[in-house]
Amino acid sequence: MAGPSNWQFQQQIMEQFLALQQQEIDDINMIEQGIADLEENEPSRVSRRTFINRDRVKAHNELVKKYFAVDCIYPQRMFRRRFRMRRELFHRIRADIEVVEPYFQLKYDCTGRAGFTSIQKITAALRILAYGNPIDREDEALSIAETTATETVRIFCRTIIDMYSEQYLRSPNERDLIRLIDENKSRGFPGMIGSLDCMHWEWKNCPTAWHGQYVGHYGRPTMVLEAVASQDLWIWHSFFGMPGSYNDISVLDHSPLFDRFIQCQTPNIPYEVNGRMYHIPYYLTDCIYPHYATLVQTLKHPKNEMEKHFAKKQEAARKDVERAFGVLQSKWAITQGPVRFWDEETVTNIMNCCIILHNMIIKDERHLNIEPWQPVLGEVMPSDLLEHDEGLLGCFISSRMQQVRDRSVNGRLRNDLMIHLWNNFGGETAHM
Repeated sequence: MAGPSNWQFQQQIMEQFLALQQQEIDDINMIEQGIADLEENEPSRVSRRTFINRDRVKAHNELVKKYFAVDCIYPQRMFRRRFRMRRELFHRIRADIEVVEPYFQLKYDCTGRAGFTSIQKITAALRILAYGNPIDREDEALSIAETTATETVRIFCRTIIDMYSEQYLRSPNERDLIRLIDENKSRGFPGMIGSLDCMHWEWKNCPTAWHGQYVGHYGRPTMVLEAVASQDLWIWHSFFGMPGSYNDISVLDHSPLFDRFIQCQTPNIPYEVNGRMYHIPYYLTDCIYPHYATLVQTLKHPKNEMEKHFAKKQEAARKDVERAFGVLQSKWAITQGPVRFWDEETVTNIMNCCIILHNMIIKDERHLNIEPWQPVLGEVMPSDLLEHDEGLLGCFISSRMQQVRDRSVNGRLRNDLMIHLWNNFGGETAHM
């Protein structure tokens, strides 16, 4: 039997090629129809980004007309209430930020369209911190998109910390300690330099895998702030970021509160209580804290009038840090409710930024003479003095820690304070 001719073979090849081409065309049509059906039924899954003309220049002009013009609509008191600070302090911060951080300088894109001004970005960051509003809300108020507002808050907090932490987030120097000791001496607590306590801040977007570490007695993920505050509400020490499952004692063990004393960076300012001299200043705390030489607790169960009087005066003075927490939370409402950022670094920067702004406002409005900390003349770091003998350095640090944790000094000091308060302020209870 003869095979197919050459012409028949070519015709079969052509028919197969046309069939494959038609099949490919049908597949493409089917894919396009499927995409069209998907866009019609579920448009959100394939939504495309659209340009929104927010008119940044108009938003800037409106903001200036309301708050920053010479004949602005809202007076100084309303600016203070909404920005949490005086207009002069706002302009000082803005001028410093523009020099340090190029992000807040006015820029133009390749089409010549103006970006956001420093006034718009700083206002957006301050409103998010002050009101605790969702970031998307600034789109309506200031025409700033959610992603830009989020980035602005992060950069603003980081820049504030870089610029002002050395002055407004520091330990007291010798001049500050003398002033604090004199002020608290008139209250019946010579040698006291502040009150110590902790507060919790809920972390809404804490990763689920970390809940076991960050969920404490509040039943929700939280982060702990340890702070020392004086009577004028200035926060002298802050240590933030410990998981909420830690109690105050565990936070104190990780805190750098006593590091400067251990490293001989604190001045020796002796004080007298009930005829006895002491050389280590102390903080007022509640009963959960250990009986260290640097911590003075109240009495849980006072028995006689003198003990009741001491407990009453101690608890009244210890409320300084509680008042500071209350003012911090009311002034920067983002610290009241659950924080919605995802990473620990941003949450920590927000808290530290709020504390720095809190201290800046206190100094600006109360005219406090607070200067940057400088090392005390004549003091030598132990690491420099004993760097060639690690064993001697370890013994030195251990002895300094022993001075901090001396329970006998705590007992004598608290008893002397009790007698001192009763002898000098005991008559107050008789007239009440």
